Amino acid sequence: MGTEPQRLHVVFIPLMAAGHMIPTLDIAKLFAAHHIKTTIVTTPFNAPTFLRPLRSYSNVGPPVDVKVIPFPSKEAGLPEGLENFEHFTSDEMSLKFLRATELLKEPLVQVLEKCDPKANCLVADMLLPFATEVAAIFDIPRLVFHGTCCFALCVMNAFLKYEPHKSVSNNDEEFVIPHLPHEIKITKMQLIDDIRQNKQNSDMIDVLGRALESVSKSYGVIVNSFYGLEPEYADYYRKVMGRKTWQIGPVSLCNRENEDKFQRGKESSIDEHTCLKWLDSKKPNSVIYICFGSLTEVSPLQLHEIAKGLEASEQDFIWVVRISNKNGEENDEFLPNGFEDRMKGKGLIIKGWAPQVLILDHEAVGGFITHCGWNSTLEGISCGVPMVTWPAFAEQFYIEKLVTEILKTGIAVGSKLWSRTVECSVKWEDIKEAVRRLMVGEEGVEMRIRAMKLKDMARMAIEEGGSSHSELSSLIKELSNYNA
Repeated sequence: MGTEPQRLHVVFIPLMAAGHMIPTLDIAKLFAAHHIKTTIVTTPFNAPTFLRPLRSYSNVGPPVDVKVIPFPSKEAGLPEGLENFEHFTSDEMSLKFLRATELLKEPLVQVLEKCDPKANCLVADMLLPFATEVAAIFDIPRLVFHGTCCFALCVMNAFLKYEPHKSVSNNDEEFVIPHLPHEIKITKMQLIDDIRQNKQNSDMIDVLGRALESVSKSYGVIVNSFYGLEPEYADYYRKVMGRKTWQIGPVSLCNRENEDKFQRGKESSIDEHTCLKWLDSKKPNSVIYICFGSLTEVSPLQLHEIAKGLEASEQDFIWVVRISNKNGEENDEFLPNGFEDRMKGKGLIIKGWAPQVLILDHEAVGGFITHCGWNSTLEGISCGVPMVTWPAFAEQFYIEKLVTEILKTGIAVGSKLWSRTVECSVKWEDIKEAVRRLMVGEEGVEMRIRAMKLKDMARMAIEEGGSSHSELSSLIKELSNYNA
């Protein structure tokens, strides 16, 4: 045996949004399980998202450290204590928030200066482009964490490069996104406003442009996905776009115990036993689970239609509802008269945060109405659950195409417009029909068979000898050599 190489120390800084922080914690746990020292850098309000689950986490490797740096609310003109993307619903506030994150550069430098052992690698969110400069100061590689899949990254790239939306004049006319392994069609309605309106100098496009430029200067990209799920797009991203990529997911599968699945994310609005007891009373594949993630706002009128659609579908359901209006007050008026009484025993409504992986992993759950955020989609895939797709914003309309057209494990409900707030655009009849097609139709049975195959592939990928396990090992080896 040669001399023991210096133990690697990997520092993570995720964007302050649940969909970015939760997988980052899972990735840190995966590195720790390979006996790598890991440190996560975050701000005071967001620290509990990491600290709470780590209290019950049984470490196999070194403990995951959390370093807290101040969030520059005052300097950025933001209210004190609002440090997470979910607090900002307007584009203007979201931009202010992203600008505020640029002021984290100095505090991050200070953390890295004090690291002991010294940091050998910085893993930072794509939307924190300053991290590339910080890594250069310390002469360490900066890896980008995107929070999405290779498929979505390839579509985004083809989009920015070829601007196919300029070939159609009409907002609801489909056009093909060129030079991809599959024919992917989309409409202008499903694009961010600034692109749809051909704004040349939009602030949001400027932020995205800077982020993508810093990606091109980074060492490489960590992707929460696995090779068998999207092989053509993993190859395309590496070869056509020339990016070094490591697919190390599904990272949520590092949580093997119920307690770990339950503790992910925020404080749950339901206790683990109530949730499992309710599910245990149901037949296999009989429950549909509905959740729109941590950022999508659903209008009261649309919630009302969902309730009517669920009742008409006659299926058992678990429905996660974020009920707060813009002032943060609870609002229950979205439910049809007497709905909760009629649904007693048939439907479980969780107001707030739900232990999603614990629920999806239960044999009673046979379908998932999802906003197509990548974490939710991949968690559904890892649990073998077919989906009703209802994209809202970000890259969710692309991910819908992956699920419905390439993997063929989902049915589109008919969402047409890119918007973080889901106004009343999908009628209860369409919701009922999509749910019944998935839960009781022949079509649903075939999708479930395909979904279960993907579940097996996902679980094999993270085991020793699997593609994700091997890619993580080769990344660790490469980082060790880089630092030798």
